[in-house]
Amino acid sequence: MFLTIGTTGTPERPATDLGFLLHKHPDKAQAFSTSHGSAHVFYPEASAERCTAALLLEVDPVALVRRGKGRGGAPDAALAQYVNDRPYAASSLLSVALAAVFKSALGGVCRAMPERAASPLPLRIEVPALPARGGAELVRKLFAPLGWSRVEVTAVPLDEEFPAWGDSRYVRLVLEGELRLADALRQLYVLLPVLDDAKHYWVAPDEVDKLLRAGEGWLADHPERPLITRRYLSHRWGLTRQADQALELVRLAESDDLDVGCVDNAVDESTDTEEKPVPLAEHRRTAILDALRAAGASRVLDLGCGQGQLVQALLKDVRFTEIVGVDVSMRALTIASRRLKLDRMGERQADRVTLRQGSLTYTDKRLAGYDAAVLSEVVEHLDLPRLPALEYAVFGAARPGTVLVTTPNVEYNVRWETLPAGHVRHGDHRFEWTRAEFRDWAGQVAERHGYTVRYEPVGPDDPEVGPPTQMAVFTRATETGTTTEKKAKEAEAA
Repeated sequence: MFLTIGTTGTPERPATDLGFLLHKHPDKAQAFSTSHGSAHVFYPEASAERCTAALLLEVDPVALVRRGKGRGGAPDAALAQYVNDRPYAASSLLSVALAAVFKSALGGVCRAMPERAASPLPLRIEVPALPARGGAELVRKLFAPLGWSRVEVTAVPLDEEFPAWGDSRYVRLVLEGELRLADALRQLYVLLPVLDDAKHYWVAPDEVDKLLRAGEGWLADHPERPLITRRYLSHRWGLTRQADQALELVRLAESDDLDVGCVDNAVDESTDTEEKPVPLAEHRRTAILDALRAAGASRVLDLGCGQGQLVQALLKDVRFTEIVGVDVSMRALTIASRRLKLDRMGERQADRVTLRQGSLTYTDKRLAGYDAAVLSEVVEHLDLPRLPALEYAVFGAARPGTVLVTTPNVEYNVRWETLPAGHVRHGDHRFEWTRAEFRDWAGQVAERHGYTVRYEPVGPDDPEVGPPTQMAVFTRATETGTTTEKKAKEAEAA
């Protein structure tokens, strides 16, 4: 089994930086033991202009069979387990070796060059012998939506001397494009066994976690997602259903951030169209983080945390010493846990974060005493009659020093080209407020519970219709004569 990963460079940014990203020195040939043979990493070429790393997996077919997990052929074909394509064609064996040998690169980790690891590279990946159950067209369908500028698939004939025999089920695959190395490796890790439609080991429930981790950022919206999950999980219906449900939650959460498309036609037409616009979700997280820092908050509640995007951003700033994510959905919390890698997080970092199931319309004593609470894109998902219960649970019972509430500005919807008139941005939104309606609600909440409130735009502030997202920043009053405190004293005296 064999594949190559190559890139190009300049004297300022040499191609040999690939060695740092893969954590394998270009001047060395290295060997690694696997449970089914030996993996070798070497560099056929290594210069400032071009650098190529090769992974060669030598499989011992006898050892594979002796482990009792070979899938070489039918049980009644005694020689089929020994005479098969496993030593030669890319399969789950190569996928496992890829993850073991390039583990840090697969995770996007490079302490020596973190900026290079986080940036797209001009990559060229070649797999000379790839089994493709579904043919060359399926290979194109799987890789074409993933950002590659070139997907070249060449069928391998059964016998070059006898072309009339037709093509085999093997292809030669060449991928070229500008991608992060980690993204490219994750795609290969998932799609190699998918194309082979076989795995050399028993598929256990933890394979769902592996799939979700490797598929983060690309699998949820892939047009062939059902086929990918079904084949990757060896057609085990229960695991496939579990993975599909988790990925659908990911897709819905991402679409909720910007359900009406990425293009904002309120942006000046003179803006460079090649520059990728900053997603509204990123604008929102930045505004929330800035407001929390300005408030001096260190212990923060993320109420309605969903899949943990904001919790993940908070963890990157050491000034936030305690972060609690709360959501009513256990599935969302499970995905958040996977996103945050809680099971692999260091003890000191893990002590900073807690994920907790709970309904925001019920009071919870565990949520009292925090510096700040965030309700990011939450209120619009509640029916209007339930808002008073949420209001009391947060502002009346938990009473954090600062509360941040973000919600869509319905007036801005006319600026979304892909949003039909009269529609809300997401199918689960029970309502969307104008700026006046939001300020009226927020002002009454502040008055009832002893807070002051100010309003900040999130995203481009259109002079006619305002920003796409509106944010209210509530600050608890410190005076002793607030309405809530008066009511508490009166109740105590009674």
